[in-house]
Amino acid sequence: MIERPEPVVFGELEILYQDADYIAINKPSGLLVHRSFLDKHETQFAMQMLRDQIGQHVFPVHRLDRPTSGVLLFALSSDAARDINQLFINNQISKRYLALVRGFAPDSVFLDKPLKEELDKIADKFADQNKAPQEAQTQFNCVQQSALPIPIGKYPTVRYSLVECFPKTGRKHQIRRHLKHLSLPIIGDVNHGDNQHNQFFREHFGLRRLMLFATELSFVHPYTKQAINIKAPLGEAMLSICKQLGWPHEERDY
Repeated sequence: MIERPEPVVFGELEILYQDADYIAINKPSGLLVHRSFLDKHETQFAMQMLRDQIGQHVFPVHRLDRPTSGVLLFALSSDAARDINQLFINNQISKRYLALVRGFAPDSVFLDKPLKEELDKIADKFADQNKAPQEAQTQFNCVQQSALPIPIGKYPTVRYSLVECFPKTGRKHQIRRHLKHLSLPIIGDVNHGDNQHNQFFREHFGLRRLMLFATELSFVHPYTKQAINIKAPLGEAMLSICKQLGWPHEERDY
């Protein structure tokens, strides 16, 4: 199933960090990073919006899936892009995500499970269909748990967890697929999730999006050698859900 969010008009992007070489935004859920021939009907893209907003060209150095929100970093020159890309290649950039999942997650689990590359029928028509699975590793830590006395299917209650995710590699949909493997599908994931719970979540909480948030990006600046830690807020909608689930509901709590 292809994820087709409802049309949204995005306003000015929230800038989380900026220096002479790099700039980071809080990418909204539903916004594409850049143009794609797979989404020809779209008219707004983070890369072009940011370029117009700050009046200079920007260079994407990593990506977030369209339905994921949070820290998205760009370089302000091709040289800066090349040098920060080397940090990504060397696994010298730390990424933290928060995911709202179905079920009770274990306190801590490190998953080392190779993933076969997900190929698009159109974009990857000529790609190697028999490519071996690629190394994929993610550390998961349970932050919160909650059970509601509402029956779904054969279970008398619904159970949810908020999970910290630290991907050590960068495979396509790695966090989503690893959590599915652990029987902890992310709420709102139409491709790897639980549609019964997705529907319940829309009806009960009124929020239609993938509940995956890129909350932090940390690295040592290639030029200044300073430790950089960029954080993105969860936002009022998610904090409202945290409150309804009986969890702390201030940004500082996460």
